[in-house]
Amino acid sequence: MILDILNTYEPISLEDMSSIRLMNRTDTKFVTSADKLQKLLRLAVWDYRIQEIEGERISPYYTLYFDTLDKKMYARQLSGHANRQKLRIRSYVHSGLNFLEVKTKDNHGMTSKKRMTMYDFNPEHPDHDIVFRGQSSYFKEYENFLQNNLYYQPIDLREQLENRFNRITLVNKLKTERLTIDMDLRFHNLTTDVIMALPQVVILEIKRDGLQPSPILKYLKELRIKSMGFSKYCLGSAFTNDYLKVNNVKPRLHKVAKLTQIITYNRSSYGNF
Repeated sequence: MILDILNTYEPISLEDMSSIRLMNRTDTKFVTSADKLQKLLRLAVWDYRIQEIEGERISPYYTLYFDTLDKKMYARQLSGHANRQKLRIRSYVHSGLNFLEVKTKDNHGMTSKKRMTMYDFNPEHPDHDIVFRGQSSYFKEYENFLQNNLYYQPIDLREQLENRFNRITLVNKLKTERLTIDMDLRFHNLTTDVIMALPQVVILEIKRDGLQPSPILKYLKELRIKSMGFSKYCLGSAFTNDYLKVNNVKPRLHKVAKLTQIITYNRSSYGNF
């Protein structure tokens, strides 16, 4: 059904999308259900184009998040610090592109992203023992990149959580905004080895330059889809690690839980993530 709706959209190529980088931007997130997503997509068809890569309009993504052993990045996000960072490897599975990324949100709510190519990384069989120190020429590059862009010492960072999802990417006709729609979320906590799936939960994110007008906002209001700020890293960590503090995000966790049955597994019962 959703593919039928997506096929009514005018496509935009990855090459044309490359001019819409929005590396310094404002981000606004929304959470909804798969049923409401179908209604939203029908409403927005005349205002947006859809990214298409080799005939595909839904793209699989993989993300690997890093943090300190005492979860400093998680704690800053949870406590609502305006000035905070995330470190991740983001893999665009179909295209074979992998990037080491530092995302920084400043005190004014602006998000900037710095990234470099991650060499010899395979999201289908990811390494789970990455340590950022100059043991090779590649890792020396990563270490230098992190020293220049990250508040934390690279040597203190460890893999914490991996995440897979499918993404739809829309761009408005003026090319001032991207709307990403993430579905079929799955998380694997590398500390607890718990695997979690969130069927039917959809995360939408509006990414635009400054306060450019957004056509989607009127449709979100019409469908009573309200903004709700959180990160996939915090969401996945909170649901898969009972030892983490979650007081500040409990209302958001409850809202997500109402949208779907939360399915959790351990490695032995689920198999490969």
